[in-house]
Amino acid sequence: MQNNSFFIMPEFEGKNVVITGAAQGIGLVTAISFLENGATVFAIDNDREAIEDATFDFFNKFKDRITFFECDLASAKEIELVCHKIGEKAGKIDVLVNNAAISSTKWIEERSVDEWDEVINVNLRAPYLMVKFLLPYLKEGASIVNIASTRALMSEPNTEPYSASKGGILALTHSLALSLSSKKIRVNAISPGWIETSRYKKRKYRKEPQLREIDHLQHPAGRVGMPEDIANAILFLSSEKSSFITGTNLIVDGGMTVKMIYEE
Repeated sequence: MQNNSFFIMPEFEGKNVVITGAAQGIGLVTAISFLENGATVFAIDNDREAIEDATFDFFNKFKDRITFFECDLASAKEIELVCHKIGEKAGKIDVLVNNAAISSTKWIEERSVDEWDEVINVNLRAPYLMVKFLLPYLKEGASIVNIASTRALMSEPNTEPYSASKGGILALTHSLALSLSSKKIRVNAISPGWIETSRYKKRKYRKEPQLREIDHLQHPAGRVGMPEDIANAILFLSSEKSSFITGTNLIVDGGMTVKMIYEE
């Protein structure tokens, strides 16, 4: 990954950024993007192996400006504890990126209630609780970016809890934007489409992308998305350059959700 893959935004120098799901995929690349721009990152993940791999493989040169916290985002108690730890260490928070998410792809009759609850708790309740427990530390002018999904707007079969949670993220985003406007905190969402994250998984699953020409050409933008595309969108929505934007959902999908498809 080259430094010029990211926007260069000196305004993040010395800022404190919290990112959930930061040990793999979009979260990992987002953490790198803020670190490259001089921020201090407080990273949350529940996968110890992924944390160790990411720390050694991607964050070694930033070790003085990144701290990982292991946390199960399905647990309200663990979220409250980790938020207080981060708040005490950081003092103030400038940016919160609610990125972590899990899925359950099963036929309705095969999916247990507990599986439904876990997806909703991690994907929807946790972002709300992150805001609730970090609020005393979020400074005036802070930015919150919630990672939703184009699955909030369109679906494939057997994805009910994930799609429902991401639809909920959009509603949570505009609701929080109004509630937190009195504190001059902006809240926005990003809905990624197909983002290829194979290079940024934990070591035993990491690989070069296996993409076909048709995978790229089906996108009006002419290619499959990369994590840097989402990281740059997060940087923008976290910056002063977007100071008049709040309560919105930015779709970053190469144009797929506006493309009408008919069978020939």
